[in-house]
Amino acid sequence: MKVAVIGAGWGGMAAAVRAAQAGHGVTVFEASRTPGGRARAVAATLSDGRPVVLDNGQHILVGAYAQCLGLMRTVGVRPEEALLRLPLTLVFPDGTGLRLPDAPPPWDALMGIARARGWSACERLALLARAARWRLAGFRCAPGASVAELCAGLPPRLLDGFIEPLCVSALNTPARQACGQTFLRVLHDSLFSGRGGSHLLLPRTDLGALFPEPAAQWLRARGHAVHLGRRVQSLARDGAGWRVDDEPFHAVLLSTGSAEAARLVAGAATPAAEHTGLQAWAATAQALRFGAIATVYTEQSGAHGALLPLPMLALHHRGGRPAQFVFDRARLDGTAGLLAFVVSAFEGERARLEREVLAQATEDLRLPDLRVVQTVVEKRATFACTPALARPPRAIAPGLQACGDYVAGPYPATLEGAVLHGMAAAQNVI
Repeated sequence: MKVAVIGAGWGGMAAAVRAAQAGHGVTVFEASRTPGGRARAVAATLSDGRPVVLDNGQHILVGAYAQCLGLMRTVGVRPEEALLRLPLTLVFPDGTGLRLPDAPPPWDALMGIARARGWSACERLALLARAARWRLAGFRCAPGASVAELCAGLPPRLLDGFIEPLCVSALNTPARQACGQTFLRVLHDSLFSGRGGSHLLLPRTDLGALFPEPAAQWLRARGHAVHLGRRVQSLARDGAGWRVDDEPFHAVLLSTGSAEAARLVAGAATPAAEHTGLQAWAATAQALRFGAIATVYTEQSGAHGALLPLPMLALHHRGGRPAQFVFDRARLDGTAGLLAFVVSAFEGERARLEREVLAQATEDLRLPDLRVVQTVVEKRATFACTPALARPPRAIAPGLQACGDYVAGPYPATLEGAVLHGMAAAQNVI
């Protein structure tokens, strides 16, 4: 079959690779000149004039991302070299917080909670008891429950120092608004999916080189087409197949953002029998709300090594101090003095954000002499993962499927979610 993949993000490239493996002829269309979608490389310049490759946002993978890791190997990337693997660590600059040992589940979580620094015995017991309750319930809760309701009654220090940062990093949605069932699914599949499932996988290279760029090279080397800098204008039914900007295809896999997918699907609706279904799908996709993630890259001029004791530290998010995490790029890709401050669920103005992050670095990290290199704000980074959210299905019409991270499924907007939907769409392309 001749298959069009619209969008070269992680879901689109996963769909393209899997469709190519199945023997189909693949053509990828990407509006940007860089593959990767919302997980791509960004060029910048340090204060001394040196060029540096950053990311449009500092991403974390986890050990349970089996499909992402498998696809990396398929296109020639060695995850053990491209990713720094660490047991789950949520440690603050003062040394308090949680470190899980490298042990099989559930012993890693049990020992990590029992040894958590800065938590009282009562707080440790409260979290262990709540985790046991979730496990006995099969990691299920009422469909309309928020994470805050799911965790009601836990001590404030656990909510502020563990639940909230874990929730906002996984769902990019504050606990009071976030879907409790999705949060439980993430906990189950990371903490209880097998040894190493909860490990943090921190990229040692830019996100483009981690998968989408090698995937594009892999496809081209096998005779498939990857068109960068080409935005698809129209999608139309063509008998049993589809036309993409008047070029015929047997099937189309949509891997754009939800708003762009809604535009193309709504434009393909005609007074035919499937008109209502296409319009309904487009309306559901268009109704999704999104949250921004900001990454403030800073540098310390003249630094010769790492500035932090660990590759990643959690930060206390509070009024006027917006970042939840900071990453030391010297410990990841060797760029001395470069830090990445991550602000999930970001709302506000860029200049103010930069001032507040620099003040937070001075107060929390004792680093008063940082300067901003670049601030990247991904305005539609993830959909707002709220309780009982209506998400559009993957299958839209015969021969037309969506494979973004926003389509109906158990996971929030993650790289693994996008890849899973892309692979499923390719497998069900007919």
